[in-house]
Amino acid sequence: MFEKIKSLFHKKSNKDYDWLLEIDSKKRLQIATCALFIEVARADDKFLNIEREKLIQLMKELFKIDDDYVEELIALSNKQVEESLSVYEFTSEINLNCSQEEKYEIVKNLWRLIFVDNELHPYEDFLIRRISNNLHISHRDMIAAKLEVKEELEKKS
Repeated sequence: MFEKIKSLFHKKSNKDYDWLLEIDSKKRLQIATCALFIEVARADDKFLNIEREKLIQLMKELFKIDDDYVEELIALSNKQVEESLSVYEFTSEINLNCSQEEKYEIVKNLWRLIFVDNELHPYEDFLIRRISNNLHISHRDMIAAKLEVKEELEKKS
């Protein structure tokens, strides 16, 4: 009886994460990270060209990848975003593979993406809070990352 119940849960949970099992861990991490960036870029219901350009730049810098691979990564990540139910599957992959410092840098880069259009939409704010929470980044550190990015952008202006 317990085995039958266990198998039902096992099948259900694996179905949502099958894509993770089919590729190596480095690529899973890249796809999960890029998927979070896509989710944030779309949070305000607009995926502007300037956001896409920033997304490409950030992925290239973060993963040291070339133009062809970044396009493949975005396409794979976009597919996963379309099929996902929440950001949890992406943040859990990052939690498994990244240090606290690396996750903090991801949050900073998410803020860079959010501020590329000089606007903070309420849903972008909500989503980055949710992502930060899922990544076990404290509210204080999330705000610190936001302020660092704002200061960085002010210096460039």
